[in-house]
Amino acid sequence: QVQLVESGGGLVQPGESLRLSCAASGSIFRVNAMAWYRQAPGKERELVARITRGGSTNYPDSVKGRFTISRDNAKNTVYLQMNSLKPEDTAVYYCNVNLLTTTYSDAVDYWGKGTLVTVSS
Repeated sequence: QVQLVESGGGLVQPGESLRLSCAASGSIFRVNAMAWYRQAPGKERELVARITRGGSTNYPDSVKGRFTISRDNAKNTVYLQMNSLKPEDTAVYYCNVNLLTTTYSDAVDYWGKGTLVTVSS
């Protein structure tokens, strides 16, 4: 019904930048919010950034000032610009979208398959 396609992951050196993108498609009536989560080996999945339909954003202290989330509501696409990357940013990054489908009136969370970001010298 809804598909999320992520791209942009890869291997970079500390201090470099990377830009992730996630496009949602399918039976979408309205996107309420889009977010990026990450999960490192042996760690719990954590929120990296979140953006509402109106453009309000949230970041944990670990990425504030370095990461920027943005979205294109018309394209149902969310981006994550990651600057000044650190080794501790290494993780699988997952796109998350909270939306209303055309078949249900309740909001539902959808997850991407994840894209690996490795920060290493």
